[in-house]
Amino acid sequence: MSNQLIKPPTNFTKLFKNLYYVASHLRLMTTSRRVQDRSQKKRVHALEVAVEKHKIASKILFLLELLKHEPEQIIPIRSLDQHRRPLNLPKPHKISDFIRKSPKLFELYKDQRGTTWVGLTKKGEELIEEEERLIGDNEEKAVEHVTRLLMMSVEKILPLDKIAHFRRDLGLPYDFRKQLVHKYPDIFQVLKNEDDVEFLKLVSWNPSWSVTELEKKVLGITKADDHVPGMLSLPFPMKFPPDYKKVYRYGGQIENFQKREYLSPYADAKELKAGSVEFDKRAIAVMHEVLSFMNEKQLVTDHLTHFRREFVMPQKLMRILLKHFGIFYVSERGKRFRVFLTEAYDGSELIEKSPLVVWKEKVVNLTGYRGRKKKIETFDDLPDLEDDDLFESESEDDNVIRIDQSFKEEGTMSDLEDELLPQCSEMEMEIGEVQKAYKDK
Repeated sequence: MSNQLIKPPTNFTKLFKNLYYVASHLRLMTTSRRVQDRSQKKRVHALEVAVEKHKIASKILFLLELLKHEPEQIIPIRSLDQHRRPLNLPKPHKISDFIRKSPKLFELYKDQRGTTWVGLTKKGEELIEEEERLIGDNEEKAVEHVTRLLMMSVEKILPLDKIAHFRRDLGLPYDFRKQLVHKYPDIFQVLKNEDDVEFLKLVSWNPSWSVTELEKKVLGITKADDHVPGMLSLPFPMKFPPDYKKVYRYGGQIENFQKREYLSPYADAKELKAGSVEFDKRAIAVMHEVLSFMNEKQLVTDHLTHFRREFVMPQKLMRILLKHFGIFYVSERGKRFRVFLTEAYDGSELIEKSPLVVWKEKVVNLTGYRGRKKKIETFDDLPDLEDDDLFESESEDDNVIRIDQSFKEEGTMSDLEDELLPQCSEMEMEIGEVQKAYKDK
């Protein structure tokens, strides 16, 4: 019997294309090569606690700022429903229950019509006034840091909306776009393009501000009016958990990485070739410098990736952050990732705290809200992951995150002191990953 060719149905090709389209898009959201899977093996317990504290503080500070800009500093509680997303209080949680947990800051009362209002206590009003004073005292430092961001940008110009992402992290006033930027016409000016988008442009270059924070620490440079940024060979401070001693087996490779020269974040980077060792190491220097400016030496990773083009950094920026975990730490706790400058922390506490950070801690200590209790899996709880491609991305954008059931919000409210995180070893990572991160190309 002769072999017969089995013909597919006429719509087979079309059906196959449709299935491939659906599968490829599902994979984009569910592949195990996403950032969460790659970072689950190297959680630092103390910094995860710091993330949880930040999340609690952000809710309280958002509500304080909202009330501060109300005419009478009061607002109907039903009006807060439209702010559930920034408050991160999804239904069925009651906003009134959240407010009642902080009676030293907020007070609730009803008017004659039965409408419930929320306002500030006397202590809350005093804290707002204190913050305004501290922001005023911080003005010169904030202006310096904004200027240095402009100096690092390739065209010495940045969108004002992007700078606004750093407003609270830099200690900028709420209305800095209307008042502060016009207060220093000799440093920067506001421009608009044809689409009416506002940009901040550098007017004058300050040589003494082109000295990196690392140069100041290592070389002891405080002021250099004739400084010209160029090649640097300064090692980046690295901090590993105390129980992760095997990393020193690869000390030679780390040492080689640290000795490589790199271009200063303030030098012209237009000629750097994307993908080169020099390109990537300069990106590390830029991220180190930006995080050094921030009051809490941490940022939402989105805010860094927004500046990839302006700061001439790799598209796959998240992969760089994950690879160099001794310099940075990435937490995927919550809906948005956060990156820490590890050298700035001792456990979960900042080593050097600015007055605005001290003020923020004072506010949090006056609230009874302590977040939601969640379980984060330890290394032993997780399925085995293949490490061969731990730092590879199957997507052009490393910020595409898979939807994971374990990261959904839980509804139980409890105290932070009730062990939000399991007492596990500080960090779990295969030794081979260290070798891969610092291996000479």
